[in-house]
Amino acid sequence: MARPDDLPAWLRLLRTAGIGRDSARRLLASCGSPEAVFAASPATLRELLGPAQARALKVEPEGQAEQLARTLAWLDADPKHHVLTLGDAEYPPLLLQTADPPLLLYAQGRLDLLGAPALAVVGSRNPSAQGLDNARAFAGHLSRAGLTIVSGLALGIDGAAHEGGLAGRGSTVAVVGTGLDRVYPSRHRALAHRIAEEGLLVSEFDLGMPPLPENFPRRNRLIAGLSRGTLVIEAALPSGSLITARQALEAGREVFAVPGSIHSPQSRGCHALIKQGAKLVDSADDILGELNWAVAGPTPVAVEPEPDKHADALLSALGHDPVTLDALLARTGESAATLNARLLELELDGRVARLPGGLYQRRSVS
Repeated sequence: MARPDDLPAWLRLLRTAGIGRDSARRLLASCGSPEAVFAASPATLRELLGPAQARALKVEPEGQAEQLARTLAWLDADPKHHVLTLGDAEYPPLLLQTADPPLLLYAQGRLDLLGAPALAVVGSRNPSAQGLDNARAFAGHLSRAGLTIVSGLALGIDGAAHEGGLAGRGSTVAVVGTGLDRVYPSRHRALAHRIAEEGLLVSEFDLGMPPLPENFPRRNRLIAGLSRGTLVIEAALPSGSLITARQALEAGREVFAVPGSIHSPQSRGCHALIKQGAKLVDSADDILGELNWAVAGPTPVAVEPEPDKHADALLSALGHDPVTLDALLARTGESAATLNARLLELELDGRVARLPGGLYQRRSVS
């Protein structure tokens, strides 16, 4: 449904001061529609709300006409622009099963993806190079198997997950913390435009909504709610990714976590999830198996590790944890000049990452 007939009433209900999502759902359950809410008698409203809330419903919110005009103009600008209400047939069924489904959803792109089987992939905004590789590889394998990849368009793991999702038939859904007429972060403008064309952008926030800090924990429940499970790849303690994982558990969904180095702060969140019962995974096959997902054709390959034929002495000396140049000198017995030259070759080849603090880390090739 591109434009609900009762859109003015929905916008007014959601923008009324003092009426939160719980109060709005209570009103709708009793009255049946937003229009019926505003037509309800004072006595009916007093039974459902406090006096201040009941009075607020009788006053049009400030800027209501401007917000309605902005929304209608946005809908008319592109046939891929949609607004869905809680009662629409296109409303995502998995989201309806959660404790706090949004009453209104803005969508841009392929609306069919809201009903597709999906997996959330989330993680650090400041991941290691290996974390980015893992996110792209897992998301790519899962998307090629037919699962839609859901994430939050943030820098780091989210962006890599969307890129991987776009590489397969499952495509990707980006749940954002702003209005859909804005792109945040700006560095993902090109990625957002590509998702709008090949995947789907989703938000519960009004058009014009800026990237307020409180928006992002709120949007995380939609990432979890749209998905059969959530995969966490690199997460610190605490982090928004752990919030998403908790919300997935609360919705009765699976939680998966990729383990990492015990010395890496970016792995502590994943390790904490595993201790709490999340499923440890080191390949896309692990997730597909847990979801009982049948795949036609070749089975997706694991992310770990590199085939033996690609290993050499320096990669073996690197191991898989971040390591200093001094430690490598001790392990290999090479001269500093020789070692630096070899590390540069491997870095340019994409097999070694140079990390802050003079550290090096081996990157697995999937």
